[in-house]
Formats: sequence, C-alpha cells, structure tokens
Amino acid sequence: MQSRIRQTLEAIQKRHPTPPRLGLILGSGLGAYADTLHCKTVIPFDELPNFPSSTVTGHSGNLVLGVAEGVPAAVLQGRGHFYEGYTMAELAFPVRVLGGLGIRHLILTNAAGGIRMDFRPGDLMLITDHINLMGANPLIGPNLDELGARFPDMSEAYNGAMRQIAARVARDQCIPLQSGIYAALAGPSYETPAEIRMLRTLGADAVGMSTVPEAIVANHMGIKVLGISCISNMAAGILPRNLTHQEVMDTTHRVREQIISLLCGIIPVLPAATDLPD
Repeated sequence: MQSRIRQTLEAIQKRHPTPPRLGLILGSGLGAYADTLHCKTVIPFDELPNFPSSTVTGHSGNLVLGVAEGVPAAVLQGRGHFYEGYTMAELAFPVRVLGGLGIRHLILTNAAGGIRMDFRPGDLMLITDHINLMGANPLIGPNLDELGARFPDMSEAYNGAMRQIAARVARDQCIPLQSGIYAALAGPSYETPAEIRMLRTLGADAVGMSTVPEAIVANHMGIKVLGISCISNMAAGILPRNLTHQEVMDTTHRVREQIISLLCGIIPVLPAATDLPD
C-alpha cells in the first residue's frame, strides 16, 4: 500500500508541486465547485497510477489542484463506489493520497435519498454521524501503523468545530441547512420501502452509497472531516413514484449554486480550525 501511495504522490507532485491544505470529494452532480479554483491543474483519474475511476454519470473523474478561496486545495470531481466492483481498500486509496499530499481537513459531499419526512429534494444536510451498512470496512486487513492506530476512535467522525463553521456560514448566507445521520448501503439498487422503514427505525435521516469509507479512513489518519449531503430525492416508499438517477442529477444541478456558495463561505474559515486540538 505504501509503495502505491508513494507512486501516486510522485505522479501528482510532478504536475502540481504546491501541497494542499484542504481536500474535497464532490459527489454526483456536485463537481462544479472545482471549476472555481484558481491556478488549477486538472489530472484525470485514469492518468494517476493506482487511482480508482468512476463510471457513474455525474462524476467527471478528475483530480483538480489549485487555490480555493485562498486555501491550497485538492478536489476530487467524483469518486469510485463499492458497487462498481472496487474493494474497500481501493475506495480508501484517494483519501490516503490526499493525506499524503498534506491535507488536514476533508470536506465530503454526496447526493442522498431523504428518509426524514420533513426533508424535501434540494435540501442540504450537514452529516452529524453515520451508520455503516455496506457490509465491509476499509480498515479490514493489516493495519498501516505509520498512518493510524489499529482501532481508531469514531466518536466524532464528523468534526464538531467544522460543523459549527458550516452552520454559521449557512445562517449568514440564509441557506437552509438541515442536519442528520447518513446511512451508507452498498447499492447499486435503490433501497426498498421496507429497507427505508428499517433505516428510519435505526435513526437514519438520509441514505446513500458512498462517503462512509472515506470518512473512516480520514479519521484513521487524523484528518478532520465535514460531510454535506444534497437530498436529491425522497427515499423509496415516501412519494408515489419510482426512483431514477436522472432525478438525482436534476436536483443537484438545481441547487449547485447554493452548494458552491456554501463551500465558498466555509473554506476560508477552516484554517482557523487547524489549531484546534484533536
């Protein structure tokens, strides 16, 4: 693993030597924020050794390095998914690389199905915690002791200080920002109405097929995480219609200016959180 990480780091640093301080992973239909970076270098995933690509519509599949609101940043336009056939270790690899580049904060975004009955498509939800129902964990196997402890604490998987910053920025910009618990399932089929009732009973507010492996690995490496879901559709059985990926894309496109505005407000404030104790 370490040799593969070094190989990828070398390929990136040859093309963009400035180390980032912040990482972002942008989910389905949410990659437009990367276009706002200054002094950027765009590297397609398939030009990076060992990097998982995405075959899903709405995931551009680029690593974009540059300056985001004055902060050196590394942005992934899209991600690989468990349902595409990648192992959990392969899904964890981009976060390992971002950590190797030097990031100490990571913003994860995704499109998610709304479980809570007061959610509406287009809502933004601050992730306060997660439930891993993917059937696997990216830390299974030999532990990389040089990267993190064998049994990392997940009591605050989504950093409280970063969540406070996001909530304050949303208030200042008059952007409604919900908060809730994100459940991750393997996919690629959408959940059944019975599964949604189960998830609601378990305490989940939104459901998706990503993000949790990245959050686990980031916490293993001591990287602080902020998670934001775009509620792109209501989950199965809530509304009398079938679920489609096109609805996901349409909704994220509709609210992308809100998401960009929120990220633009959050990112310049994050360096102040760097000095907070772990």
